[in-house]
Amino acid sequence: MDEQRRKGLDKMNEVYAWDMPNIEGDDFFALTVDHLFGNIWSRPGLSMRDKRLMTLSVVTALGLQDLTEVQVNAALENDELTEEELKEMAIFLTQYVGFPLASGLNGVVSRVSGKRKKKGSGEDTAEKKRANVNAAVKMSTGRTLDE
Repeated sequence: MDEQRRKGLDKMNEVYAWDMPNIEGDDFFALTVDHLFGNIWSRPGLSMRDKRLMTLSVVTALGLQDLTEVQVNAALENDELTEEELKEMAIFLTQYVGFPLASGLNGVVSRVSGKRKKKGSGEDTAEKKRANVNAAVKMSTGRTLDE
């Protein structure tokens, strides 16, 4: 694996608290890892929390609840934002993107927080990371790593 791919995978795994493996032969994966994470998320100047706030705002405004769920889970896992701060984001964003879109964020925060509380600390971290990685891979490729 070349240096750019390693840099991108390291940053992706930091951003999402995952253990994403390298996926060879997938051009979309290569673009995402090499450019988005290797170049963009790795830039200095903004904290990861700042980048997360912007990303959450954009995916909320676009109504992309599947991506919102990934971002909310990562923000909570990385201790960047609390459930209460995420709910405040939904209230704030309501004034700019409207009730239907902001309520989507509020609902995602409630669902993700509920799942996290239900699973508690008893779930194996490696198992949880694998499930999150599989969900993300399926979102972009239509299949999991195991398929």
